[in-house]
Amino acid sequence: MKLGDVVLAKVQFTDTFEVKIRPALVLFEEYGNVVVAGITSNTEMDGIQLTKEEGAVKPSVIKLNYIFTISEKMVSKELFKLSSAKKELVKKKFIDKLH
Repeated sequence: MKLGDVVLAKVQFTDTFEVKIRPALVLFEEYGNVVVAGITSNTEMDGIQLTKEEGAVKPSVIKLNYIFTISEKMVSKELFKLSSAKKELVKKKFIDKLH
């Protein structure tokens, strides 16, 4: 798994111990740990837009303010890959958040 892979994964919510299966964007994988950004279908949220044409089931948003690490065992499958242009946008926006 590498930057740009959109996967279906078990995700624990920050406000509860509940785990749900949700789409997530892989940022990187190392030693069986996968760092991902959450994806939501709430298009009113701040983030990077994903369209159905890009592979999303419905219009969605990559939430770069929702980054977490999961085990590779929590990833059930790859859904699609981001285009090179969209991966560059993710990198730029993520770097911007670090400033």
